[in-house]
This record gives sequence, structure tokens and C-alpha cells, in this order.
Amino acid sequence: MQEFKRRIEHHIEHVKNVGAHCATEETTKQALILPLLDILGFSPYDPTKVKAEYGADFPGVKASERVDYALFSNDIPVLFIEAKTYSADLTNHCPQLARYYNATPEVAVAAITNGREWRFFADLDNRNIMDREPFLVVDFASGAEDIAEQLERFHYDRLEPEALRALAEENVYLHAFKDAITSALRDCDLDFVKYVATRAGTQRTMTGKFLESVQPIIKQAVAQSVSSMVATSLSAPETISPTAPVEVVVDESASIVDPDNPNIITTVDEQNLYKVCCDILPGEDLQARDTESYFSIMHGGKTNRWLFRFWGDKKHPTIQFIVPLTDVHRAEVARAGLQTGTSDQILLDKPENLYRLVGIVGDALAYCKNNENFRRKGRDSDTE
Repeated sequence: MQEFKRRIEHHIEHVKNVGAHCATEETTKQALILPLLDILGFSPYDPTKVKAEYGADFPGVKASERVDYALFSNDIPVLFIEAKTYSADLTNHCPQLARYYNATPEVAVAAITNGREWRFFADLDNRNIMDREPFLVVDFASGAEDIAEQLERFHYDRLEPEALRALAEENVYLHAFKDAITSALRDCDLDFVKYVATRAGTQRTMTGKFLESVQPIIKQAVAQSVSSMVATSLSAPETISPTAPVEVVVDESASIVDPDNPNIITTVDEQNLYKVCCDILPGEDLQARDTESYFSIMHGGKTNRWLFRFWGDKKHPTIQFIVPLTDVHRAEVARAGLQTGTSDQILLDKPENLYRLVGIVGDALAYCKNNENFRRKGRDSDTE
């Protein structure tokens, strides 16, 4: 496997270096496609494995139409390949490939490629009818680390029709399950809330009212669990508890003084608050902004799109979100064991307590992302 991976990595670099010079289909075949087939164990010089311009009796296909390559295993065609130029968009060329595939029941997989991107199709929806969507896309320009693992399943030594169909089904399910899990974790709809509450052994009748009441708690639990799993996988050699978010510990002397205004001092708590917020909202476009009066977290670099403001220099530090506190929000604050003050401010004695307000943090982000909330008389009032 190591040698195979090394050859694939070398081929990826080769594609990046010479791909732009492959202006014709024939050049693309010679420079990009045939070398990969050779790495996969299908020598282009062995007609028992690779047959170019394969012209079986395809019903409904013109006599002049031939599939570019047919790969054989034990004298049976198992994979068709349709080749296009390096710069070609592959989307509009699939019907031609489908005609070849549908006319040859023995073939398990068909692929279309421009040498840089490979799209693999099977017949999962209807047997012997090529699916509209590929079950696997391999793009050498993507930088994905698992390309060798994906292509290794197509090696001559492993390429069997039923094994390929199993691979196709596995990939389709994998992507579908991944999307479903992502959606469930992001939205935390009531079906998911019911599943978690039941799995947790909650001794309550799963009424709609009860599920709605615990929905913010489960959102908070999801955020903490995901962040803890990520932290655990990245931390070494220390062991981090999988049931609690990572607590950032910073030297008390690590306050940051603004070089242009010595009156602006970003404290350790403010720095930690930013880290906790990024932990709750991974991948979001967040920036910290400090002033003489308060510390805030902004979205998209817009000063008026602040998720919250934090006053840490008071006897009792407080935080205020951009969204007014609703009854649901106040219930979340109460369940978190925190207190609200005047003007919808929440007492936040330490940054880690922001983990208890995941629902409000998420609502504040959604508010900041909605351009309609920042329009006045048809004109966007964003401030850079």
C-alpha cells in the first residue's frame, strides 16, 4: 500500500504540473489517464486488461461511437472509461457514457474523466441503468488526503463487479449518513431531541412541551460534546475529559495592550471568551474587537454585527447579546444557573459559562448572518 500511495502522490503532482498543457483529448489520454491506469494495474500495453476504442454491440448506439477504454478482469468488461480534455466540464457528457453502460450488464462501474477529476457511476437505483449522480468523485486538485485509499479499491487485483457495487453502495450511504448527522447536530430538531432524551434514560413522558423545553439544553450538550471530541483527538499526551469542554488557562499577566491606545487592554478573560465562542461556533467568520468601554465578538468583520458585548471591568462582569432575550432565552439562562440583570444583560463571572448559553449564541449568529436585519430603506447599513 505504501508503494501504491507513493505512486498516486507522484501522479497527482504530475497532473498539476502538466495538466494545463493537455489541450486535446488524445494528449489528455496519453499524459494523464493511461499513466493512472498503469498505477492501478491495468497496463495500457496489455489488451487482455485494457481495450481502447471498445466497440461492442451497444443497442441504440451509433456504429461510430465507441467507449474510450474498457477495463477487463478475467475476460469480462468491468469498468468503462470515457475520456475528455483536461479543461472539459464533465457534467454534460454523462448521457453518452450511460448508453454504453446500460447496454453492457457485465460492467459494474463507469467513469468519466478529464484526467484531473474522475467521476464514478454505478447502478444502485435501477439495476443495469447508470445512476444520474456519481457515487464517488476523485479530484486530484482537491488536496484530499484519502485519494490513494479511494483509488486502491479499483486496483486490478481487487476489482471485481460485486465488490465495486458494494463500494458504490458504501459511498452513497456514507455521504447520506454524514449529511443526516450534520443536519441533526446543527438543527437539533425535535426528533433528534427525543432520540437523545430517550437514549439518556430521561424518566419523562416525551411530550412536545417537554421536548421543546430541553431542546436548548441538548443543543448545548451537542456543542460541548463535539468540541470535546475534537479537542480530545488533537490533544497529546494529556487526556481530556470527553464530557466537558476544554478550559483554556492563560497566564494572568498575558493581557494585551493596544499599541495605539494604552487605555484599551484585552484581558485574559476577554481572550478566553473569544476562544470559547470560536469553540462553540467552529469555522465561523468571527473577530474580537476591544474598546475602552467593552469587548465584543463580531461576525464578518462588520462592527454592527456583534454577537455579544462583554463588560469585564465591573464587580459582576456581564454580557449582552445582539438579540433581545425571549422567554425561551431566559429559560436557558435560568437552567444554566446564571442571572439576568438590567437591559437583557446576563451576569457572566467567567468565560467558560458561555458554554451554558449555546442556544443564545447560535441565535445571535443567525441574526448577524441575516442581511435583512441590517437594511434601512432598501440600503444595506453594514459598517466595515
